Order: sequence, then C-alpha cells, then structure tokens
Amino acid sequence: MRHHIALRVGPVGFRIGSDWRAPIDALASLYRDYPRAETVDYTVRLEATSPIRRWVRPSVNIGGDYRLPEAAPLPLAQGLLAAELGMNLQMALGHRRHLLLHAAVVAKDDRAILLSGVSGAGKSTMSLMLAQQGWRFMGDEFALIDPDTGLAWPFPRPISLKNESLAAIASDSRTGPLLSGTPKGDIRHVAPDHHAIANMACPATPVLLVFPRFGFPSASRTLPPAEAFVRLTQASTNYVAMGEAGFRALTRLRREVPAIALDYPDGATGVAAVEALWRAL
Repeated sequence: MRHHIALRVGPVGFRIGSDWRAPIDALASLYRDYPRAETVDYTVRLEATSPIRRWVRPSVNIGGDYRLPEAAPLPLAQGLLAAELGMNLQMALGHRRHLLLHAAVVAKDDRAILLSGVSGAGKSTMSLMLAQQGWRFMGDEFALIDPDTGLAWPFPRPISLKNESLAAIASDSRTGPLLSGTPKGDIRHVAPDHHAIANMACPATPVLLVFPRFGFPSASRTLPPAEAFVRLTQASTNYVAMGEAGFRALTRLRREVPAIALDYPDGATGVAAVEALWRAL
C-alpha cells in the first residue's frame, strides 16, 4: 500500500499498510522504540471503504491476512485504533505458534502473573499500575504461552486505556492521541517503558493466574481445577484451532499454576491484592 510500516513485537512481525499517511505516522510515533520487523508474520491493511471515502468523510476498513467481513469501518480520526484492532485480529484468527489467552502479563525475576478477564475487568489498568511500581510489563491484550515449554512470551504492545482508566496515566508517560467517540468510549494508548521493550526476547515462567473483576467489594478465592480450566478455555482465542497442542498447553497451565478469582473496588486496592498474592507464593 502507499504508506506502510513494519514492526516487531516480541516474537511476531507485523506489516501495516494504509491508504493514508496519518495512521502510519501515529504508529511510528507510538512504536518509535520498537525494532522494525525484518520478517513479517501478518499484514494489516487500512483501506478506504470506497474510492470517494478516501477523500470525503474518510472511512477506514480493517483488512489484512485475516479479516471479519462484518466489522464496521472506523473514521480516519481513529486510524490508530483501526491499526491496533487489525493487529489483534491477525493474532486472534491466525496465530498458532502459541496458545493465546486474553490476558495482561507482568513479571518479576522472570516469573509471570497472568491477569485474565473480560473487557472492563481492569486488567490493562492493573498491568500499567504494576509496571509503574517496577514490574516488567509483558502485554495487556494477549498472553502467548509456548505449547512446548509452558513459558509466557512477551507481547508488550502499547497499553490501551479507556474512559475512567485514563486517570492512571502518569504525566511523564508517552502516549498516543486521545481517541474520542470510539465504540468503547475515549481511548488512549500508553507506550511501555524501555525495560519492557528491551526484554521482548525474554520469556517468563507463569506462576500465578488471576481472574480480576473490577468494581466489587474486595474478595478472593482459589479456583478449583475444573473452574480454572473452563475459564482458560473461555479466555483463549485459538485453543480449539490449535487442537491437541492447545489442549496440552492449557491443561499444563491449569495443572501447574494456581488460579485465583479476585474482586476489587478500585485500582490501588487491586494492585495491593495482586502484590499480596505474589508475596504469598
């Protein structure tokens, strides 16, 4: 396409092409500290919905190696969001080298905590707050679990914060533009710190699974193996597509890593609870 950029995030290379320069410029700024990909695994295309919509009320259709035909286009002002969604789509529909879990991941001493939950559970905000307290940020969208070793591989793309969570952004953070009026409200992306990007080739051993739930009185309980298994299958985007390898990776994770359901009323309380669980390991 006319404008493009190639990025490497952890073990995955992306090529993002666009009919417009603005989304590529926004990506180049937000991802300026990331290596450029020499080998590309997935391609994302940001295409005008029609020739005239490239110029008049520009409308961005998200395409690529994998696409959802029913996906609604976004206005050009949300082109950065379209690119991020396109990368998510390629991973969710096409990636088979790792078991994918919809989860944020943070680590200390090469040991990782996986925070898995539905949209609104607070995993992105919690991972940012933990990173601000010295944890290594490994990702807030996908946990990549190696099916052979069980290790979690870093995938530290910029952290996507929404609405009230924007208040957690530190004043010295490098961010993307404020994207208003998206399908999920106001969104801003926060670039990970240098430590997270510099250690993208360093996997960590999962030692704790946390299933957070934001906005409830503080409570926690250990999940029985059967419930943990069901929650993990629900959190995975490619468990079925990976077949036997996905089953082995997921059952190993369930067998070897304790799982905790955690309710918390606010971010500070949630972070304190996660650090208490860490100290108790």
